[in-house]
Parts: sequence; structure tokens; C-alpha cells
Amino acid sequence: MKLAFTTLACPDWDVETIVGKAKAYGYDGVDFRGTKEGLDITTQAAFTSGIANTRSLIKGHGIIVSGISSSLRICDRELFDANVEEARRTVPLALELGAEQVRVFGYGDPAKSRAVWIDQARQCMDAIFEIDGADQINWLLEMHDYWIYSDVCLQLMNAIEHRRFKILWDVGHTSRIGGETVEATFGALGESVLCVHLKDAIEDASHPQAMKDGWRYVLPGRGQLPLAEAVSALKKSGYDGWYVFEHEKRWHRELEEPDVALPAYVDWVRGV
Repeated sequence: MKLAFTTLACPDWDVETIVGKAKAYGYDGVDFRGTKEGLDITTQAAFTSGIANTRSLIKGHGIIVSGISSSLRICDRELFDANVEEARRTVPLALELGAEQVRVFGYGDPAKSRAVWIDQARQCMDAIFEIDGADQINWLLEMHDYWIYSDVCLQLMNAIEHRRFKILWDVGHTSRIGGETVEATFGALGESVLCVHLKDAIEDASHPQAMKDGWRYVLPGRGQLPLAEAVSALKKSGYDGWYVFEHEKRWHRELEEPDVALPAYVDWVRGV
């Protein structure tokens, strides 16, 4: 199993701390979604003027950059220029770091039809794939926001029709919000899934840390989401992609500190 975590887990850490802790806690990779300097790493000194030192630091710890989690919203027409500009910054950085993939969101204007969203996504990804080096990276649509159902994700993939456009399966979104079973999601998407996000939650509306929908995040294996079922299905299929822990400490400051949550994930997932 290839284990990574998104840096949403550690919003107060710098790159050196992130990489050192990843090694110490038994991870194989890191998915960059910000550092203590902010969310967009493509504008930070460690990933621009200091990229050589950062690359050396990561390599020296034996850690892989499993991916870069961008903020692209490929179905939003008004964000077309911003999406392409962020992609222009992200592609050379991903290649410098040896990152295998870049995460993108779908979203879309709620006033428009899904057909319009899909057409906009196709135009956006066509423009991105014209960037030098973009076709050396896998661009993964996260099952998130309006794109948590396997059938609509398949529609989008079929419209874009590029070998480098694949799926990031967020098990929490498809099961808790979308209501799909593990069997239904993975059965439909199968080999298109190149990465999986795992985080657990429990329905507990009376708890002070409950979100608006009555759920709250807990450490892996302590909640009600079918994480173990998903991991078992992936392993049985021969899946060789990343099992990424998405501990959203950046958005939910009440969650466990990364020094608690990160090793807990490794212990749990290796026991499944």
C-alpha cells in the first residue's frame, strides 16, 4: 500500500516539518494542499525560488510527492482564465517535484445545466492539455461538490476523453453525501480511480463539533463510513494507487493535532 496525507492535516507546518513527520510516521508520500505559508504552494518561496532545496529535502527523506491538490474548478466558466493560469504554474512545479497527479474540482454554475458544466470542463481541460508537460501528469477529478455520483463522473470523463483525465474517489463524499455504496462506486469507475481520499465521520447532531448536516469527523476506524470496505475492495482489485488520508485540520481546527491523527491513520489502514 502507498500511503500519503494531504497537508490540510498540518496547516501550521513548514515543508521541512511536513516531510520529516511523513517519514517518521511511516508514510510513503505527501499530497501538497498548502503549508503554513498558505494554500497555494505554486506562489510560495519553497516551491519557486527555493524549489531546488525543497526537492533535495524531499528526496533526502525518501518521500514521494504523491500529488498536488489544486483549487481548479474546471466546470466554472467564469474561472476559465484563472484555472488555466493556475495550471500553468502547477504543471512545471509538478514535474520538478515528480508529482504523479494534480487534483481538480468540478463545481459549476447552479443556474446552468449539467450539460453546460460538462462542456465547460471539456474546454478547460483542452486548454490545460495544451500546456507543455501537462500530458505527463494525471489530472484527477475529485468526487466532491456536484460530482459525487459515479454516473455523472463517467459522463464527464467520456466528454473529456483523455487518457490523463481520471478520478479521485473520496469515499466520504460518495457514501455519506451521495449515498452510493462502495460496490456501486468502485464497480462503475474501477480502473479510472487512481487515488482515494479517506477520512471517517460519525452522525452525532447533538455534539458541539457537529457540522451543519449533523456529522462530525473522527479518527479513521472510529466512525460510520465504509472505509474498511473500500480499502478491502481496492486491495482485492489489485489497485496500486495512493491511499491518502485527508485530515481537514485546516478547515476544522477542533480536530486532533497532526501528531495524533497522522500516526493513527497509518496504524488503522495497515490493519485493514
